[in-house]
Amino acid sequence: MKSEELIVKSFVFGPFQTNCYVVSDDEHVLLIDPACSNEYERDMLKAYIEDLQFKIEDFRIISTHGHLDHLWGAKWATEIWRTPVLIHEADIPMAQAMQQQYDMFGIRQKAESFPIEPLTEEKISKLSIIQTPGHTPGSVCLYFPKEKTLFSGDTLFCMGYGRTDLPGGHFGQLIESLNRLFELPADVRVYPGHGEFTTIGTEKR
Repeated sequence: MKSEELIVKSFVFGPFQTNCYVVSDDEHVLLIDPACSNEYERDMLKAYIEDLQFKIEDFRIISTHGHLDHLWGAKWATEIWRTPVLIHEADIPMAQAMQQQYDMFGIRQKAESFPIEPLTEEKISKLSIIQTPGHTPGSVCLYFPKEKTLFSGDTLFCMGYGRTDLPGGHFGQLIESLNRLFELPADVRVYPGHGEFTTIGTEKR
């Protein structure tokens, strides 16, 4: 990303009240956690992104982990913008087994497959990927060091952290991941997967 300005637009989507983010500058757009779960939410997201007038080749979809509430709109988004969802390789099997997640939560919905590719820093400019297993094996946080902006997925929340009692969760790994995040500067702004924004300094206390 060449522009100095990083614009963050947040949406709260779906029955799990999941935060979906659109991060943009003059040339690039990142859709983080496509959580839109119905036509109204999809139309809202599409209208905002289309107003950005970005180049289609500079558009990326990233999921911070493979849980269903962060991927409700993945099938739709990959068809609209003709690009795969980028997920850490350890969570790709989880994302590919979406029907199992629906069944586990009693959701009467037929899962549809969508294109997925492994998330690597080579595919994303200006962005550092911090691996933060614990909530899931492939949970990641997305960090813009120059802008001191972190998208923490379900690893770190405002006054809390992600659950570890779902398949693939590991409390010890989550604590290690949180300690890794707490090494970041205190004024780093944190955009979590659920709930309000916070900072590293606030959560480190």
